[in-house]
Order: sequence, then C-alpha cells, then structure tokens
Amino acid sequence: MEFDCWGRVRDQLQSVIGKDAFQNWIEPLNLLRVTDGVACFSAPTSFVGTWVDRNYGDKIASMMTAEGVVVNRLGFKAEFMVENEEKKSTVKPTVPTTTSAPTGSKDLLGAPLDKRFTFDRFVVGKPNELAHAAARRVAKGGPVTFNPLFLYGGVGLGKTHLMHAIAWEIKERDPKTKILYLSAEQFMYRFVQALRFKDTMSFKELFRSVDVLMVDDVQFIAGKNSTQDEFFHTFNALIDQNKQIIISADRAPGEIDGLEDRIKSRLQWGLVVDLHPTDYELRLGILQSKAEIQFAQYPEVRLTDGVLEFIAHRISNNVRVLEGALTRLFAFASLVGREVTLDVVQECLADILRASDRKVTIDEIIRKVADHYNLRLNDILSPRRARSVARPRQVAMFLAKRLTSKSLPEIGRRFGGRDHTTVIHAVKKIEELRAVDNQIAEDVELLRRMLEA
Repeated sequence: MEFDCWGRVRDQLQSVIGKDAFQNWIEPLNLLRVTDGVACFSAPTSFVGTWVDRNYGDKIASMMTAEGVVVNRLGFKAEFMVENEEKKSTVKPTVPTTTSAPTGSKDLLGAPLDKRFTFDRFVVGKPNELAHAAARRVAKGGPVTFNPLFLYGGVGLGKTHLMHAIAWEIKERDPKTKILYLSAEQFMYRFVQALRFKDTMSFKELFRSVDVLMVDDVQFIAGKNSTQDEFFHTFNALIDQNKQIIISADRAPGEIDGLEDRIKSRLQWGLVVDLHPTDYELRLGILQSKAEIQFAQYPEVRLTDGVLEFIAHRISNNVRVLEGALTRLFAFASLVGREVTLDVVQECLADILRASDRKVTIDEIIRKVADHYNLRLNDILSPRRARSVARPRQVAMFLAKRLTSKSLPEIGRRFGGRDHTTVIHAVKKIEELRAVDNQIAEDVELLRRMLEA
C-alpha cells in the first residue's frame, strides 16, 4: 500500500515543484518502507537525502498522509549503506513512474539533459567545426585525449548543445557510465549546502565518483574562494583517476577575472576551443535545418523565396534568438493563415530585428585584432610596450572608440586597467597613421568590415 501511495505522491510532486526540481531531487529516491510513521527512503548520497528532507520533507509527509499512509517524518539512507544491509536481500517493489526523465537521469543530479541537443541536430560550419570535432572525439570514449575539454564562446553559440550531445552519445554507447552535468552555480550551491549541513564527505563522494564531470558556465565561480578551492581538488582527483572533464565558459580561462591562477592553469591542461560567432552561411544552414522540423509541425505554412536568407542576414548575434524567431514565425503564419513573405517577417519579428541590430563589443574587437596580428589575447591586455604588441593594441582601442558606445575610462579598464589618457593617445595615433601608412589603413578597414559584418 505504501508503495502505491508513494507512486501517487511522486506524480503530484512533479506538477507541484516542476520538472527540473523533480528530476534532480525526487526522481533518484526509492521508498524502502514506512514504519511507525517514518517513511524511509534510499538516496544517491546522504547530502541528497538531507536536502530533500530540509526542503520537501513536510510536504511529502503531508501528501502521503493525505493519500492514506500516515507519515510524520522522513528518513534517508545513502544507497551504499542500503546495499550493505543484510535486509537488502528482500526484493523491493517497483515504484510506478509517469515521467519521461532522460536516460540516466539518476546520474545527472545537477541538471537534466535536453533531448534536442544531440550531434545530429548540431549544424556544423567554420566557426564551430573544431569544437564539434573535439566534442565528437571525447564522446567516442576510449583513452582520454583532451582533459579537460574547455569550450568557450558567447551566449547561444552551441557550448551547452555540444556538452549535452557528448553526454547523450556516451550514455547510448555505455548506459552504465556515471555522468554528472550541472552549471557552476549548481556546483557552488551544492557545496554551500554541504557546508551548511556539515556533509562535505557526501559532496566529495558524489563529485569524485563520476566517470564524466561536465560543468557549464564555470566563470560563475570566479571570486568564490571556497568554491574554487573545492573545484580545484575535485578537478585534480578526477584527473588522477583518468576521468573525463568537460568545462564551458563565456571566455578563455586566462580571461576570467577572479579565477585563481592555479585553476586557470589546470583548465588549460587539455584542449581549449573557441566557438566563434556564427557567419552568414552557418546561420542559414541552421535556419534550413530548423525549418525542416517546423514544416513537420506546420505543414500548411509556406515561405516565399528569400525569407530564410533575410533572417540569417539580420539576426546574427545569437543562435537561440535565431531559432526562437523561426519558431515564432511559423506559429504566427499557422495561426493567421498567411504565407510568409518578407513583409510578414518584418511585421512578426519587428522587436527581434530591432534588438538584433549589430552591436560590436570590446571583447570581440580584442579577439579579432589578436587573431589578425597573430597575438594572444593576453598580449593585447598586457603591459608590454614592444611595437609588435603596442600597435595592435592601439588599433583595438581605436576600433573600440569608433564602434562601441563605451566611454574612454571604460575602454581603458577593459584593456588591462589602463587610464583614459592612454586610449586618447591610441586613438589619435591611429588616426595619424591611417593618413600616411597604407598598411595600417588597410588593417583598420578590414577589421572594421569584419566586425560590422
């Protein structure tokens, strides 16, 4: 009776607390027994059990009581303890499940995987071909070649997609592989909770027992000293065991302010790959691929020639925005029963098109200038005064002044904490050189076109 009751309560909890929280915290639990008003559960670690008891204990107890099984409080045992009990020989009744949780969700206690993010749905082009190839190699398994694999780039360029794709492929090849995927914020939150409840051993046990650790947006632990310390030790422990680590961030390890040098060094041990902003051809390829999926859902919708090309040209900053625009367009056309022409596109996507007008960032300028002159980003930001570094730095400052709305002090701070007078001098110097040095003039014009494309 108690197991049927728990099955009904699980169904209710998913709608009450949401899918993500359910998969993270409730899905891994198994009801062992209810004795004298105590519902005893097994949990992956004692940390998970403690967290559930603190946050959902009263709710679960009251819901089970309402379903006919009197529960006054919850009790939890870590799975390894349950396995060692002599009473474990009794077969445990199966709990009915109504969720469609991703395969291996009990391993993925940090965050669930998105079923859409697979390799066959990742559109490859020049800006992301290296990252895609590296991700494919890691997903194949075998001897660990790139450890860690560090993917970085702006929002919506495919970092998370590739991480999920790696996890799905590894799981398909070997379902027993223990994968832990979560954001850096979730890592930090779990560590703080472990400290709060004096359960750091369970935290260490969970994170150091996985086969593959994936941490998204690692820049969020910058400046968090105790979290960085634990991340450092977790990283080393997994590397020593030859376990695969995959990390993502919005910038290269050396550019993350507030990240300890020892962690920057560790993150650069393996392969560091930049996902560049998408070019027109890649954006068009993405739209064509996603349009096929949309046509399956809205077969009545018709697009006139040039629609996808127009969207690919106008929305250039973010693949998520690009896909969202296409989804909105198909839904709009289906609801109002209109053929999608360029006029309809501009009417339906007016706000997105306005927001997507090209905005050049200082980070992008620095990256483009460094690539053009075959320099490292750290060279541009360093105090080095050699002409081979100083001149490109001045070009970058000139472009930052011309192509962004940032103030002189803001630009100076972004270039290694320099004074605004240094920026003024750089702008004036490049203006003078453009008039007498054809090479400088050509470099500046080429870089401007690349940045505004």
